Amino acid sequence: MKFFLTFFCLIILLGCKKDVVPQIEPRKEVGILYYTEIVDTKTKDISFFERKVFSTNQGVFTSNMFDGARINGFSSLNDSTFLINSFPENEPINSSPWYSFKIWSKTPKKVFLVFNYGDYQHRYASKLSKNGSDWIDIDTKNRGTFEKKEKITLNISSDTIWVSAQELYTGKELNTWLSFLQERNSSLIKTGIAGKSKLGREIKFFEISEGINKNKDLVVLLSRQHPPEVTGQFALTAFVEGILTQSSVQTSFLKKYNVLVLPILNPDGVALGQWRHNAGGIDLNRDWALYNQPETKVVSDFIKDYAKTTNNRVVLGLDFHSTFNDVYYTNLSDSISVLPKFTNTWLKSIQDNFSGYKPEISPSILGQPVSKNWFFVNFNAVGITYEIGDNTPRKSIDEKGKFAAFKMMEILPK
Repeated sequence: MKFFLTFFCLIILLGCKKDVVPQIEPRKEVGILYYTEIVDTKTKDISFFERKVFSTNQGVFTSNMFDGARINGFSSLNDSTFLINSFPENEPINSSPWYSFKIWSKTPKKVFLVFNYGDYQHRYASKLSKNGSDWIDIDTKNRGTFEKKEKITLNISSDTIWVSAQELYTGKELNTWLSFLQERNSSLIKTGIAGKSKLGREIKFFEISEGINKNKDLVVLLSRQHPPEVTGQFALTAFVEGILTQSSVQTSFLKKYNVLVLPILNPDGVALGQWRHNAGGIDLNRDWALYNQPETKVVSDFIKDYAKTTNNRVVLGLDFHSTFNDVYYTNLSDSISVLPKFTNTWLKSIQDNFSGYKPEISPSILGQPVSKNWFFVNFNAVGITYEIGDNTPRKSIDEKGKFAAFKMMEILPK
């Protein structure tokens, strides 16, 4: 009888519109009944590409021998036109064709690079770098098409050029950033390892806490479940730096709140330059109910254990992603969460601060087992997926991220 009563209440909750969500107490235990769609997340085979230097008879070379790289093949179509092959780790898959490689030649020359993704269409306009760290957008005049495929024009020489779908942000860049944060905020930052990925890479975390971290409310920040979503990584970086900016608002916030940050949840996918999945061939952001993949299991257990051992109450979870345009995915259930007014107040404050800024705000029922739903199911906390556009200007990402962090600290109950 208790089961059917619970299920009946759930059906009522899922069927309600945002402005008429009933004021009922959610279940205390975790169960997949909260999700309307459970996804098969059992491990699937992936294709590993060969790490190598490719060469052609024209004296042009490319390399995928670095973390974040992805090309599956490189060949000449004629003396000046070359084909870049990049294929997904497995299928079906979200169409996010990632590529990153180095290119150089024995002698200076102009080349045309054609991108082939099989049945998939080009998504990311190329970023170029001379050192793998400082990036510029390719000039639009150097973009075109060849047989309905993306084509770019480059002048190359013996000096290496990096060509990438987005700026590289791998474990190397993460470690540099963590060192930067610790150096400047040694009293607030504590780093550690939450666990290991499928291929044994470290899943790193850090906490932001003033003094003793016990008996506080907890905000959790996640990023990079999907390897190509670098703009989401930049948004998380800006958000964290916003939290760490000294102010009276920060001082007041840190008296009551800790912040737990897991900046790269899919380190295998990032290192392997994968389009979407982890080394188990699965979209990690569909595995927050069954925990078939080690990354979601490790992270979910870690957050729960952290909350338990510190006696912290999880009140808010933000998961940073990228898509075509800025979007905030929210839960209709936020109105019966521990922060019933936070979502609307916070998002309105962000929109109002930036003239002409009208991102999509998309509330939904607890459908698939994604991270934003997981926060409500497990903690009755607000969950929001913070999506940044692929081509959102980097300065704008930084400004919005820092302001969003400031407003979060200001709005959350003291």
